[in-house]
Amino acid sequence: MHMLRRLLCSAFVLGLASAAAVAAPAAPAAPKEGVQYQVLPQKQETPAGKQVEVIEFFAYYCPHCAAFEPLLSEWVKKQGDNIVFKRVHVSAGPRVAAQQRLFYTLDALGLLGQYHEKAFAAIHQQRLRFQDDEEVIEWATKAGIERARFTDTYRSFGVQGKLRRASAMMDEYKVDHWPFVAIDGRFITSPSMANQGGSTARTETEQQQVALQVMDALVAKARADKK
Repeated sequence: MHMLRRLLCSAFVLGLASAAAVAAPAAPAAPKEGVQYQVLPQKQETPAGKQVEVIEFFAYYCPHCAAFEPLLSEWVKKQGDNIVFKRVHVSAGPRVAAQQRLFYTLDALGLLGQYHEKAFAAIHQQRLRFQDDEEVIEWATKAGIERARFTDTYRSFGVQGKLRRASAMMDEYKVDHWPFVAIDGRFITSPSMANQGGSTARTETEQQQVALQVMDALVAKARADKK
């Protein structure tokens, strides 16, 4: 299963275009359940209130997640107080364990805002592999994080607990590829899922834009249900 997930994520889509260079293709006016999104058989617990929880399941090594990141970040800003946004770094085998631990260490230290994009850049632009603990610790130290503080947190029981929770959430949300988005503890979609059923999107950027439109519709539906 882990190999299948890596293959799904590792196959680049040819003709990648920047968001600024293409017009967003139109998503269905009303995304269809079982086509552009699915409903979980059991709703997961989410924070109370009018805000809608949105969770992205991703991996640092994943080229599609890296490509989705800037568009998703902008979408989150536009949603503003409508949503509570969270990220979950997936479990994807021993070679990805150090990257997953990096994410949760940055999260525990309150440094995700400063270093999340840098971690993506280290892998996809600087071609670092991040396949072992020492490489990650060395990168973090060179990036400006105090070595002892980072290392202690990296190896802490707290981070280990977050790794176990991530694996449990993958099972709860039926995550089998990434990037993958869960909305309001009940709706799930992704760029590949959102482009089923007649989408005209051809490039990866266009597919991601369609996914964001589907996500807009699902957030609106969830907010309406909360009233």
